[in-house]
Amino acid sequence: MTVGAPAPTMGAGRAGTGATGARAVESVREAAMGRRWLVTGCSSGLGRALAEAAAREGHEVAVTARDTATLDDLATAWPGRIVPLPLELRDAVQCEEAVRTAADRLGGIDVLVNNAGAGLFGAVEEVSDAELRDQLETLVVGPWRLVRLVLPLMRAQGRGHIVNVSSLAGRMAFPGLGAYVAGKYALEGMSQALAAEVAGQGVRVTVVEPGGFATRYGTSLAESGRRLPEYAAVTAETLDAVRGMAGDPATGRPQDYAARILGIVAADAPTPLRIPVGDDAYTYLETAEQAAREELAAARALVGGLSPLPSATP
Repeated sequence: MTVGAPAPTMGAGRAGTGATGARAVESVREAAMGRRWLVTGCSSGLGRALAEAAAREGHEVAVTARDTATLDDLATAWPGRIVPLPLELRDAVQCEEAVRTAADRLGGIDVLVNNAGAGLFGAVEEVSDAELRDQLETLVVGPWRLVRLVLPLMRAQGRGHIVNVSSLAGRMAFPGLGAYVAGKYALEGMSQALAAEVAGQGVRVTVVEPGGFATRYGTSLAESGRRLPEYAAVTAETLDAVRGMAGDPATGRPQDYAARILGIVAADAPTPLRIPVGDDAYTYLETAEQAAREELAAARALVGGLSPLPSATP
């Protein structure tokens, strides 16, 4: 580890003394009324399941989608608890308006869940600059923007919780998903830095890494406009696996995922910064961690066995 660099292994921070009174007031309010959530990407899948579960538990939830018509049934089912908001993550003005409206309607924001996302399939050589920018705008720039907008609110409250929804692709790579992997790695790196930066402000940061769940992610996965035959064989297995997730009976249920997130947010004790969700997530990541250890050992052996460079002639 670099000397002087923080080691943010836990996502919970302690607020400064000036925030103690605000924290106490917020704790009483949460116990009586529940938390105030802003959850992005709630038209379907994991975001929708989380919004429903949070509302069922008595929380107030501002839910977003590009088309708010997809949220009408949620608002009807949970009047007074669900607040639908339009949001296109790549639109800075809409992001500002969504945070402002959520804070006004709910009286504040206790939990931000950066859940909205989209995938792009294509080998590194196949993905264009425009496609890459679009992917990173959705997976990194948009969530970063929302974090920047909610932090002053949370700091004023003396507490808050930012949940950034990543993926197994935030810790391991898959052929054909290079742009998506790059976005999730960036989101996790930002979250690690953020956790160290806000640790003294009473703001908790959590990165959630879902395994396979039955959502429309695979069927809605976009493909790069350029496809090269040289990569068909090496990427086909990834594409088939992702496309088939929704219909696989072994895939996790979004409702189970939602229950885990509610439990993480409700936890009082300091929690790990990065939390895989789903049994398969732990299996994949344990394999990836073992491979990383073996790679590090091989790199050490290689570098240690190299002949020293000749000294420079004065």
